[in-house]
Amino acid sequence: MLKIIIPVIALLLLVIFWKKVEEFFFNKFKIKINYIILIFVIIASFIIGILLYD
Repeated sequence: MLKIIIPVIALLLLVIFWKKVEEFFFNKFKIKINYIILIFVIIASFIIGILLYD
C-alpha cells in the first residue's frame, strides 16, 4: 500500500509546488525544466518502443 501512497503524495506535492521547483532549477542551472522533461519523455518513449517491437 505504501508503494502507491508515497509516489502519489510526492506527485501531488510536485504539482502543487511546480512553479517554485521550476524557478529553483532555472536559477540554479539556467535551463528550463520543461526542456528536461520533454527530453526525458522522448527518450522514455523511444526505449519503450524499442522494447515493444524488438
